[in-house]
Amino acid sequence: MANRRRFLTSAVTASAVIGPTWAATFPGAFAGAVRQPIRTAQLGTRHAHASKLSVFRKSPEFEVLGVCEPDPAARAAAQQDPTYSDLPWLSQEQLLNLPGLELVLVETEVRGLLDAAEACVNAGKHVHLDKPAGESLPQYRRILANADRQKLLVQMGYMYRYNPGVVLLREFLQQGWLGDVFEVHAVMSKVVDQATRRRLAQYRGGIFFELACHVTDLVVGILGQPVEVTPFHQQVVTGQDQLLDNMLSVLRYSHALATVKSSAQEVEGFARRHLVVCGTQGTLQIEPLDDPQVRLALTKPIGKYRTGVQTIDLPKYSRYVDDAADIARVIRGQSPAKFSSTHDLIVQETVLRSCGLPLN
Repeated sequence: MANRRRFLTSAVTASAVIGPTWAATFPGAFAGAVRQPIRTAQLGTRHAHASKLSVFRKSPEFEVLGVCEPDPAARAAAQQDPTYSDLPWLSQEQLLNLPGLELVLVETEVRGLLDAAEACVNAGKHVHLDKPAGESLPQYRRILANADRQKLLVQMGYMYRYNPGVVLLREFLQQGWLGDVFEVHAVMSKVVDQATRRRLAQYRGGIFFELACHVTDLVVGILGQPVEVTPFHQQVVTGQDQLLDNMLSVLRYSHALATVKSSAQEVEGFARRHLVVCGTQGTLQIEPLDDPQVRLALTKPIGKYRTGVQTIDLPKYSRYVDDAADIARVIRGQSPAKFSSTHDLIVQETVLRSCGLPLN
């Protein structure tokens, strides 16, 4: 089927196995094999997801050597956070020159992400880069090209890549069980407080830039690069700031349409975060994304799934545990990267176009 061929040749190369957890598919990932831990450090503490360092500290696959935070106020705040307890505080130069350092988690403010990542790649380090990948597509393209030349991993911090519902969806797409995909809907919203609004208003891309990049990553993984991107932007709460807080992007493909929606004002928005994929033989819906549940409708029985509507129970999962496991496998040469630089560039270009931001 056409959609199956497109999916199998897309930038995402994902396992077709769904088990108790994504990490459980690779039981050696955290199984305590006798090998040296991957020497790791974190550059920055001001990203909203910087506390993911705790995942790496808990894993025997990694040895966290230190952290850099050049801003005195941010450093003082981070020093009160148990995430960073007992870690050395280093300058960027000291961090990048740590003996044996292989991996750097880049967790600066969004405006500093690309400069920090570029310094790390220039120093020959693998990088976990938090989202979104900055506002400069040329700089991001340069960073990824440099990493590819050095055979370094730049893993993006999109937090639904290893969601068990998404892993199950990949199995359905790889097997062609949904038929030809013609429609995808993704929503990622929440209520943003005033302090966060002021911070996000510094970026021209609005709430889409902050939130919808996560689900844009999923849509591109399903359908590839869109032929056309049409953004729709509004501000619901006026008079406080310049934040675009109600945003929609329509992605047109030769064979399908997709919508990606994000709001900073949706009450109980976490509960309605979802991804819906419609094909000619079935529809698969994941909602809510953060505590995934799957609703599946099929025109005919496939494997263990029956005709009609059914709910599929999924295991609980913790963000970033499986991202870390995948980093370890790639660095150790146990598996190739599952998301290519080509895929990541398409995602970032689509995000920027959806936000009405320039590509040059």
